[in-house]
Amino acid sequence: MSSTGPKQAIYASLAEVAQALGHPHRLELLEHLGQGERSVEELSARAKLTFANTSRHLQILRRACLVEPHRRGKHVYYHLAGDTEVVMLLQALGRVGERNVAEISRVMADYFRARDALEPVSRRDLLTRLEDGLVTVLDVRPQDEFSLGHVPGALNIPMAQLEKRLAELPIEREIVAYCRGPYCVLSFDAVAALRAKGYRIHRLEDGYPEWKAAGLPVETAGQ
Repeated sequence: MSSTGPKQAIYASLAEVAQALGHPHRLELLEHLGQGERSVEELSARAKLTFANTSRHLQILRRACLVEPHRRGKHVYYHLAGDTEVVMLLQALGRVGERNVAEISRVMADYFRARDALEPVSRRDLLTRLEDGLVTVLDVRPQDEFSLGHVPGALNIPMAQLEKRLAELPIEREIVAYCRGPYCVLSFDAVAALRAKGYRIHRLEDGYPEWKAAGLPVETAGQ
């Protein structure tokens, strides 16, 4: 009987990580946790899953060492087990899918690029424009996600409030919008809505988790 070698042991563990990623609900939960720590109840509401189903998916992610829990009072909270590494893993998964999976290419063309066909602004380019004071950064995530962390100086107008708060956006100034990540529809919808009203607006290449994972400066509500 042959013994399992070190390479096979590593591959077996990596396969557990890959299996944990193999469900759309778990990918969405990781996206939500990329914004910051959340309780099981909050994650259940945001992902529109039952509490039991959310807990089951989180346990699978925990066994794969992708998330970590801790208890605070009566509630259990989860966070990513290494923000940078998990976010980079999801980025790599997205790049492979966009390149190789026809259905992803179709959705990107039919939905995302139909709303914003222009080249997005890179993280480094946005950082330079921020330092030069040349741009207004628009965060269209819900306010509680914004409070957990955001691009420095960003203006938070959740997508649901955008129409009522247009007066807060200077129409003569360039705007760069972002939300939860590369497949979050909020920034695409904001770009489409504001561009139709004459604003000069572009979209950040991805979202807040990728900005933070790249080691770029962030702010929280208390700063």
